[in-house]
Amino acid sequence: MSQPIPILIKYHNQNLAGTIKQVPGSAWIDLRAAETVEMEAGEFRIISLGISVDFPDGYEVHIAPRSSTFKNYGVLQTNGVGVVEASYRGENDVWGFPALAMRKTVIHEGDRICQFRIIKQMEPVEFIPVNQMIGQSRGGFGSTGVA
Repeated sequence: MSQPIPILIKYHNQNLAGTIKQVPGSAWIDLRAAETVEMEAGEFRIISLGISVDFPDGYEVHIAPRSSTFKNYGVLQTNGVGVVEASYRGENDVWGFPALAMRKTVIHEGDRICQFRIIKQMEPVEFIPVNQMIGQSRGGFGSTGVA
C-alpha cells in the first residue's frame, strides 16, 4: 500500500474542524456547508465550504454534488462539476459550492452537500488535424441505446 499524499487544510469555520476525512474504500470525500443558508426557488448562491486546501502541484480537485443533494435540498451545482487547480491554495482561497435552488430550501451549517476527489492532472497532449477519422461511426450524438 502506498503512503498517503500529505494535504494541508485550513478550516475557516472551527465548527467543521476535523470533518474532512477519507473513508477507506471510498473514491470521494464529503464536504459540508460552512454556513446556514435559506434560498428561494430560482436563487443562486455560492455556499461556503469553509476550507482552504494546499495539495501538491500536478494534482487537481473535482467537486460534485452528493447523490442525495438535490433530493434533500432541491439545489443543483450550476457548473456541473467544480475544478480546483493546485494554484488555488492561498489563505483566502476558500472552496465554495455554486448552488441554484429549484425550490425554497434551507441548508444548515454542517450539512453534507457535495463531495470531492483529488486526481492527477491530465498529461500533456498534442492535437493533430486530419481530414477524415479512421474509427467506425456510432451514428452521432445521442446514438447509444437506440433499438
